[in-house]
Amino acid sequence: MLEEGTLVFLRSANRKDSFLVSLESEGKLETRLGIVFHKEVMKAGFGGRVCSHNGNVFYIMKPTLGEYLRRIKRKTQIVFPKEAGFILLQLDIGPGARVVECGTGSGSLTTAFAHFVGDEGRVYSYDAREEFVELARRNCRKWGVEHRVEFNVRHLSQGFEETDVDAVFLDLPDPWNYLLQVRSALALGRRMGALLPTFNQIEKFLRALEENYFVDIEVLEIFLRKLRIDPDRIRPEDRMIGHTGYLIFATSIAPLNGGVR
Repeated sequence: MLEEGTLVFLRSANRKDSFLVSLESEGKLETRLGIVFHKEVMKAGFGGRVCSHNGNVFYIMKPTLGEYLRRIKRKTQIVFPKEAGFILLQLDIGPGARVVECGTGSGSLTTAFAHFVGDEGRVYSYDAREEFVELARRNCRKWGVEHRVEFNVRHLSQGFEETDVDAVFLDLPDPWNYLLQVRSALALGRRMGALLPTFNQIEKFLRALEENYFVDIEVLEIFLRKLRIDPDRIRPEDRMIGHTGYLIFATSIAPLNGGVR
């Protein structure tokens, strides 16, 4: 028996329709395949089946973080799951990590960071617009990780409050202007990352990274292509998620000779 407030993922047995639902005792989901009553979903539980009022079957599954991030409410472009997973690995995010991000946006990456740092870790998220911070806060709360995040309505020109953190990530149009702030927050020998949409921005950022004692620099792009699951006609899907942004990673090192190269 599932409790009220539980997030569930419902997928149609016959079509590709799928829904992310927060259960309410008197709630109902209205779809083109009929009405699904939350009480019946709560009774069936994860791994069960439920029928809409006109007989269409839905499977009840526990939602993955990736599925949740794809469907969060948004007012901005989000970091997609295909990038989020790679970011977590490159920045070595795990239980107990302290992570700073700037450019909270709708909170997609904030939620991912908070999910993986655990209750022992902390995410410090900065954005200049309060409306974005509040939306990100609600999205983190819905996934149950709000208590792991400290939200700040603040422009990065004012700097970060934190020092010696394990990772920094910037989702800004001009990250090259804020590498001094990044260096003040990031522990030496640790990684920072950024997301940029164009080559022009990458060029400026690469020059700034080299000038500010960052090494082991990587620039990459990630594509995701799914296959049709019909065993008699296996081939790529007609559509794929293409370009969503370029990822840049670099490691902070100590200056030599008093900062003179």
